[in-house]
Amino acid sequence: MAATHGRIVLFMLLATFMWFNVQNSLVSCALTPKLQKKIAKINKEGPYLGLVMPNSFELNPLLQNPGYTPTDTIIDFSGRRFRFGYIGDKGRRFRFGYIGDKPRFGQGANDTLPLENNGDYTRDVGFIKFSDFTSNISAADSVTVDNHLNSLWYQPEEIFPIDGIPEQRQHALWVPVNAKYYRIAKKLEKMKLEACIDSNKCLTTTPKVVLVERGTSAGFFLDNAAYRTFIHSKFNVSPVDMESASVALICLQQRIPFIAIRALSDLAGGGTAESNEADTFSPLAATNSVAVVIEFVKQLSHHS
Repeated sequence: MAATHGRIVLFMLLATFMWFNVQNSLVSCALTPKLQKKIAKINKEGPYLGLVMPNSFELNPLLQNPGYTPTDTIIDFSGRRFRFGYIGDKGRRFRFGYIGDKPRFGQGANDTLPLENNGDYTRDVGFIKFSDFTSNISAADSVTVDNHLNSLWYQPEEIFPIDGIPEQRQHALWVPVNAKYYRIAKKLEKMKLEACIDSNKCLTTTPKVVLVERGTSAGFFLDNAAYRTFIHSKFNVSPVDMESASVALICLQQRIPFIAIRALSDLAGGGTAESNEADTFSPLAATNSVAVVIEFVKQLSHHS
């Protein structure tokens, strides 16, 4: 009898737990049955080439480019919009989602940050001035000069690959670009890129497609020549952005081929002190980036 009662209690608890989870899923599940059905249908029509656009001023040139053909398929999920379309002769389908600031030396609280006027960054939250934490200033020529903020140690990211042991982490500092994608990208080095925004604003040097050995991402907009010089000498890094690493790590974890195609909008603090290149040349960089991406996808369709 005790065993029977125990079984009844167990069943009642299990039924209550299951009902609670059903109720909870109805309340908190972001994927509605209608959306799940739509995604399942779309996945059957794949596979797709995924493009991740970091912001609206890089998304819009793609949507307006004649090399892109949209379809009627759109998924709105978790505050993002996923569009589906074709590049080139409709031989390559793809889908894409519309997924701090370190000021240059000498800038203060009254100096406008790069892209601040576009609403990307703000000075409202406040800032930190590292020199305020320096000790032993009188011994400027001595090794005893120090900074109370101490040292910054760079760390690899933790990943949990889909083909690894569950809950057993691995570490990654660099994510290799897919070798096939890299070879295809090399064919684009002679592409002609736009050099002018209008008749009065042009780059002083001719833009070109360059394959680099290493690039890096950080959670801040880099506009500081001293830090730019440091990471280049320390890690042999050329381009710096704020988004590519997140995509690279997901691709590494999911074992998906990866490549990043980015257009430089500024010199990371190495330009003139009077102006921020990003405010002027971001639209031009976005246009050139989209042009290279479209040509890359066309080339990729020929190697599939």
